[in-house]
Order: sequence, then C-alpha cells, then structure tokens
Amino acid sequence: MAVFTPVTEEQAELLMSQLGLGRLTELKGIEGGIENTNYFATTDLGDFVLTLFERLTHAQLPFYLFLMKHLAEKGIPVPNPAANSGGDILHTLCDKPAAVVNKLTGKSQLSPAAVHCSEVGKMLAHMHLAGEDFNRIQPNLRALSWWNETVPVVLPHLEEAQARLLKSELAYQNHIAQGAAYQALPKGPVHADLFRDNVMFEGDVLTGFFDFYFAGVDTWLFDLAVCLNDWCIDLETGEHHAQRAHALLNAYQSIRPLRAAERQLMPAMLRAGALRFWISRLWDFHLPRDATMLKPHDPTHFERVLRARLASPLKLWA
Repeated sequence: MAVFTPVTEEQAELLMSQLGLGRLTELKGIEGGIENTNYFATTDLGDFVLTLFERLTHAQLPFYLFLMKHLAEKGIPVPNPAANSGGDILHTLCDKPAAVVNKLTGKSQLSPAAVHCSEVGKMLAHMHLAGEDFNRIQPNLRALSWWNETVPVVLPHLEEAQARLLKSELAYQNHIAQGAAYQALPKGPVHADLFRDNVMFEGDVLTGFFDFYFAGVDTWLFDLAVCLNDWCIDLETGEHHAQRAHALLNAYQSIRPLRAAERQLMPAMLRAGALRFWISRLWDFHLPRDATMLKPHDPTHFERVLRARLASPLKLWA
C-alpha cells in the first residue's frame, strides 16, 4: 500500500456519505505496499479502508470486489466492499476506480509460530473451497505470461549470474506449465499474495485475510506455495522452517487433502512462487513509480528464496 493519489478529507467525506458509512472523523494514508493508494477512513460508524486503484481498471476490478463479497457471504473473514444506494461496490474518486471496505480487527503476525501457520493453512483451504462456485473468471495477471513479458525488461539491470538464474528458472517454469500433470491441477480463485502482512490475528486466532488485488484464477497449489514461501521460511536466509511448513500443510490438508499430482509438483510450485515475486520486486525496484509514501521491497530476498528452493528441495511428505 502507498499514496500515489492524494485524497482530501472533503472528497473522502462525500464518498463515505454516499455509502451510508457515517461522518468522516479521520483520514490517514497507509504506508507500505506498491500497487494502490490506501487510506484508513474513520467515521462515527466505524473504521474503513479506502482504496484508489492505480493500475487496475474499472473493467478488471469487479472480479476482485465481487470475489471478496462472495467469500464474505460464505463466512470467510475478508473485507466486504461497501455498496451505494444503487448496489454498486465499485466507485470513482479523483478519476480513479475506488472501493471502501470494512477494516479488519487484529494485527499482522510478522514473526509467526506454528500455531499461526496452522490457522493460515486451514483458512486458506476453506477459502479455496468457498470460491469453487464463484461465477466470475479472470486469470492471475501476474502468472507465467506476465513473467515472460517482464523478464526481458528487468534483465538489463541484473548481474550476469542473476540474469542466468532468472532465464534458467523461467525456462523451467514454461516447461512445467506445458506438462499434463500441471494442466490437471485443481484450480479456482486464489489470493496469490497471502503474505504475513496480509493476514490479521487477535492472539493466536486468525481474524481475516485482506488485499485481494492480485487475486485471479490459478492453481490452488501455487497459492499454497506462495504462503509456504513467506510464512514458513527464515527471512534472513530464505530457508524453510520445517515445523511451520508441516503445521501449515497439515492444517490445509485437514480441510482439502492434496492430490498426488499436487504433491509431485509442490517443489516446482515453490520455485514458481519465489520466481514470481523476484520478478515483480525487480520490476518495482528498477522501474519505480512516483508515490508520496512508496517503499519498494528488496528484490534480493526472493532471489535467496529461489536459490534455497533449488539447493534444498523440500521433503514434505517423508
């Protein structure tokens, strides 16, 4: 999250009034993240998050917003977009697409223990199953086709060894994606960015998933791999933490057992998850956009994660 488009209190007040959310008492820009403009908007009726979308279009956004509403109505603790009197949940503010959602309770757990990973695994499986009957289709916009488009753009900024690794792993992932086993993996709506800072807890109890604006239809295994690559690693080295990894996987499988093909392709998807975020962080770092509160993430983190996945493939089923 960041602030690319300044919003005045008067502008926010008008939108909150149109949505029946009360009188604005405070508007505060949210630091962190790199995609959208975000504000905490407090009114006399509650706490909300106002988002202006900087890259996503009015045509793309209904998938994300209606997915959140679908999941919320299925009992998954996710932000529920607010509608105006006409039932619209996608709005316009400062000539940008905008949405307002309820602010989740709790706080992010940035140093998770096994119990937190277990909670994430269980809720992720519930979320996947709850999304099975969602009737809108949109591909994961940061999947393989985007990797193929973006790698040539970032390659000139890399050292030779980095470029060699990036090209080699991209070729491997293209090969995997063409295989029959990959084509048969179960798919559905995925979060695709469920990092530690996108989950809320009160103590050891998970209170919500948020930031669905990288969501799309992809393999559930990829979504699981993205989680494992963040929740169950040592941040300094990129190495997996076995206890946390097993806690997350066991909890996930208590709700949705993995198929044989998913077990087979887990090492490849862990590499895919690391590659996806290495590429996007390289892009954001070397080709940044202006923002008043923008803090690009360090791309070398996911380079380390990818190298760790290559050096020590996980033996999760032993």
